[in-house]
Amino acid sequence: MPSLKAVRLRIASVKSTQKITSAMKMVAAAKLRRSQDAIVAARPYAKTMASIAGELARATEAEAHRLLQQRPARRIAIVVMTSDRGLCGGFNTNLCRTAQRLAEDKTQAGEIDETRYEVVGRKGRDYFRRRKLNMTRDWPGADWGSALTRTKELASVVTEEFTAGVVDAVLLVYNEFRSVVVQKPVVEQLLPVVSPPAGKDGGGSEFLHEPGKGQILDHVLPLYVETQVHRALLESIASEFGARMTAMDNATKNATEMIDRLTLQYNRARQAAITKELMEIVGGAEALRG
Repeated sequence: MPSLKAVRLRIASVKSTQKITSAMKMVAAAKLRRSQDAIVAARPYAKTMASIAGELARATEAEAHRLLQQRPARRIAIVVMTSDRGLCGGFNTNLCRTAQRLAEDKTQAGEIDETRYEVVGRKGRDYFRRRKLNMTRDWPGADWGSALTRTKELASVVTEEFTAGVVDAVLLVYNEFRSVVVQKPVVEQLLPVVSPPAGKDGGGSEFLHEPGKGQILDHVLPLYVETQVHRALLESIASEFGARMTAMDNATKNATEMIDRLTLQYNRARQAAITKELMEIVGGAEALRG
């Protein structure tokens, strides 16, 4: 059985850890509120932009714009959005495994020949680097202040790769924020822009293009790409804080339970030591009396 001193030191260590996890939970909760408001505000705009781009894609021939060109997807780029910091449960690991499994399944099925990973966040970079996968670029993780800048960088890079023919398709892999305790890995096709399925009316809307179809597509489609990347980044930021809040809450509860167990162990050991000393005193007194 550990000594009383060792148990006391262990209790003090766990209490110190509990203070840290509790503070991290409160910080994550405060940041989560702001990031949740940001993604709730961004979703309607992104949804409308996707609808407009999809309707334009449906009403336009694929050859009319470089971002609409459909070709056999033998080379794909997967943009994986992770975080710079850990202590958020399976947030990063589940996402990276989803991206890796997606590429492996497509490769084994003979659908693709090459996969390029474009990674946001240090945790994702470390994951793909350790496994020596084809990670062509990596960026630091984004926050509210850098989300728009990171969006423009990402959108510019993947658009240039697609139009240059370096890749035939671009996929986004990120955690979609559902609630504080639910963050779902999502895979979405970013490029080429695809039209949504026809609605109940059996078809899409008809457009009159002013000043011209080419000018409208040149403005709307790049804006669509930026909007979807920005939304995915905001989803990832909110999901990170939600996952960290949940993980730190669980860690705090586990620390409380461990402190209770260690305290009980300490009291039992102390009681046993006191009982032993009393028995020794009584035994010594009996020996002197005899």
